Amino acid sequence: MPMFQPSGWRRDGDVRFDVVGGGGHVLDLDTAVKDGVLGGGGGGGVCGGGGEKLDLKKMIEELDLDEVPSVFICPISLEPMQDPVTLCTGQTYERSNILKWFSLGHFTCPTTMQELWDDSITPNKTLHHLIYRWFSQKYLLMKKRSEDLQGRASELLETLKKVKGQARVQALKELQQVVASHASAKKTVVDEGGVALISSLLGPFTSHAVGSESIGILVNLNLDSESKVNLMQPAKISLMVDILNEGSIETKINCTRLIEMLMDEKNFSSEVVSSPSLLVGLLRLIKDKRHPNGTSAGLGLLKTICSHNQVRNLVVSVGAVPQLVELLPNLNPDCLESALFILDILCTLPEGRSALKVCSNTIPNMVRLLMRVSESCTQYALSILWEVCKLAPEECAAIAVEAGLAAKLLLVIQSGCNPALKQRSSELLKLCSLNYTDTIFISKCKLTRTIQ
Repeated sequence: MPMFQPSGWRRDGDVRFDVVGGGGHVLDLDTAVKDGVLGGGGGGGVCGGGGEKLDLKKMIEELDLDEVPSVFICPISLEPMQDPVTLCTGQTYERSNILKWFSLGHFTCPTTMQELWDDSITPNKTLHHLIYRWFSQKYLLMKKRSEDLQGRASELLETLKKVKGQARVQALKELQQVVASHASAKKTVVDEGGVALISSLLGPFTSHAVGSESIGILVNLNLDSESKVNLMQPAKISLMVDILNEGSIETKINCTRLIEMLMDEKNFSSEVVSSPSLLVGLLRLIKDKRHPNGTSAGLGLLKTICSHNQVRNLVVSVGAVPQLVELLPNLNPDCLESALFILDILCTLPEGRSALKVCSNTIPNMVRLLMRVSESCTQYALSILWEVCKLAPEECAAIAVEAGLAAKLLLVIQSGCNPALKQRSSELLKLCSLNYTDTIFISKCKLTRTIQ
């Protein structure tokens, strides 16, 4: 790893150092940072606005940068150094890390594995100064940008109070970009009454352009209880549902996320989401294979909706069961678990069980998922298979056996799954075998080789 070695050469008060491996050039500290030798920005002070000295540890934590010059990184922890010290081998480490290395009984250099002929450690003041300057400049730039964004957010809120039409759309669009770019701008919008102002723009006569931009802002803010109750007004929910059905994919996802945020409110009423139009729009979003993010967001909201007993019959009535069953083979593991969770909940309803039974792919898809993804998915699939097979044992058990259910159930029983899953598998295996003699059942399930 490239190392900075103090040369002890000073001129006009500047600290000077060599960059090992850099062609033998000697650079002063300010030039190294200004010229971007280590990726630094322009020059500047290293104190806060009030002249106070900045804390290096705080700057490192708040900046949380992905790209830091390699010479600033401790080879042991792979984190930026705050107190760099150099060993006799010329390698530099964070003080606490190298002392811990020594305390474990090692008397070698961690990087080169050379035995140390001198156990002293020397503070690398030049490197510490450079690290401090680099992080200070990044930190001050971040603070300035944050203050600029806060000021711009305030200006845009004032603009929204005065303008209408296309000017309002443009102001909302810019505010959405500002809010999405920095947490300080979000706080400014909330603190200056922006939530109430933007919520007031949503209503029965709001254009979809204004509604889409407003929802895009609200979904990125921390909404308090009063704000959520205000947004649950029928006219506002109706607008969200319309936009969910007709907006762009980004807007649909924002509507979905906002409605899910409202459902976290303790005073939430299931009547808010008892809308066939909402559920149809949600299923359309879930089925759109071009946009996996939309599928994930839609399943998340549908899962939350199904936690309310009063809405489950409506979910079944809009055709959610067969649509979700057909989607199962194409879902990623997280979405798959959500979809199975929803189907398992709907299976508690007579209408849900009937819908699952008449769907030709229910049993084959559930059998295929056993022991394939996760224990949770296996649990949901087993629960659904049990309910469907109980509904029509002779008909459904025969289909399940042909789909290879018995072999999968034996795998579950022999696996390290929890006892409840094994018990349910045994019960389902017994149910499937009722219409067969032992010999025929074994041959049907292709288990002869396993038993032998």
